[in-house]
Amino acid sequence: MSKGYVIVTEAIKDPSKMAEYGKAAAKAMAKGVTVLAVDTKSQVLEGEWHGNQTVVLEFESPEAARAWYESEEYQAAIPLRQAAADANVVIVNGL
Repeated sequence: MSKGYVIVTEAIKDPSKMAEYGKAAAKAMAKGVTVLAVDTKSQVLEGEWHGNQTVVLEFESPEAARAWYESEEYQAAIPLRQAAADANVVIVNGL
């Protein structure tokens, strides 16, 4: 079974609200999530990249990534992120 990855690009508008989101999201992060990268200085090689922060999370499978995203704990954190940043969130399948 392939790994699942969640990639988030965030254009942070309110750092203090983003810190609140981080605390709320940490509860959901304890459930099978490996944080692979949090970068505020991504190097764009081609095209345009959204936001000023990129986060890459690893899960045992794409299904586990979806279950995490849909979990009660993470769903409670989403409105905090939406108030603090404009974000793009995707799940990609590993090889």
